[in-house]
Amino acid sequence: MSKVIFITGAGRGLGTDIAREALAAGHQVVATGRRPEEVEETLGGPADNLLVTKLDVTSLDDAYTAAQAAVDRFGRIDVLINNAGNFFAGYFEEITPEQMRQQFETNLFGPMNVTRAVLPIIRGQRAGHVITLSSSAGLIGQEFCVAYAASKFAVEGWMESLRYDVEPFNIHTTVVEPGFFRTELLVDASTTWPEPTIADYAERTTATIAAWKSMSGQQPGDPAKLARALLTIADQKQPPLRFVAGADAIEGVEAKANELLAQAEASRELGGSLAHDDTTG
Repeated sequence: MSKVIFITGAGRGLGTDIAREALAAGHQVVATGRRPEEVEETLGGPADNLLVTKLDVTSLDDAYTAAQAAVDRFGRIDVLINNAGNFFAGYFEEITPEQMRQQFETNLFGPMNVTRAVLPIIRGQRAGHVITLSSSAGLIGQEFCVAYAASKFAVEGWMESLRYDVEPFNIHTTVVEPGFFRTELLVDASTTWPEPTIADYAERTTATIAAWKSMSGQQPGDPAKLARALLTIADQKQPPLRFVAGADAIEGVEAKANELLAQAEASRELGGSLAHDDTTG
C-alpha cells in the first residue's frame, strides 16, 4: 500500500537510497535536506509523487514548515524516517565542548525537532510510524567515537521511551542500529576530524584518522539493501521496536548483551542487597 514517507537528510548517503527505493516502490516521498535544489537533482528532478523541501534538522521552525508542506501536498504523513546525522570523531579531550554540543544538536535534538513537528499530525490520524537511525555505536561504546556514541546512546533512550508515549495513538516506533554501511558517514562532508592537539593522543589520533578514512567506501553493508529493509519494516503491521542492521552489528550487539548479563550477575550480591532494611532503623 502506498504511504507518505517523510525522510530527513535525503540529499546524499542512506537518505538518498531510502528516497529512491520509496519512489520506485510507488510511495509518496517527502525528501528533505538543507539544500533542496541538490536533493531534487540527486533524485532525478521533479515527480508527481515527490516533494522536496528545505529542512535543517537543527531548526524547529524548518521542521514545522516542512511537516506542514507535506500535509499541504499529500494530505498526511504515514512514516517519518529520521536519517540525517553527522560524526564528530576523536578522543574526548580533543573534542571541544562546542563540538560536543553540535554533535547532540544534529544527532539528538535534530530528530527530536522533526518528530515534535510530525507527531501532532500522525497523532491526529491515530496512525503513524517513527523510524530513527541510531547506530551500533548507540549500544556499544567505541574508541574515537565518544561524541557520536554519546549522541546515539541518547537517541536510544529517547526512542525507547517515546514508544510508551505514542502507543495509545496507534503510532509505532523503531530505532535502527546499523553497523558499517557505505552511507557516506565517513566522507569529509559528514565527518569532522580532530586536530591532534594533545601530544599524548597525537600518534593514535593520526593513525586512527588514516584507518577510518581508508575504510570509507569499503564498508561491508549495502545501503540500498538497508533502505529496502527499512521500507519493509515501514510496511509491517507490527514493526520491531529495534532493528539491528548488518551481520557485524548483530555480532556486536550479541556480545554486548552477554557482557551486560555477566555484569548484572557479578553485581547481584552487592547490588542486590541495597534495599532499605526496616530492622536497622
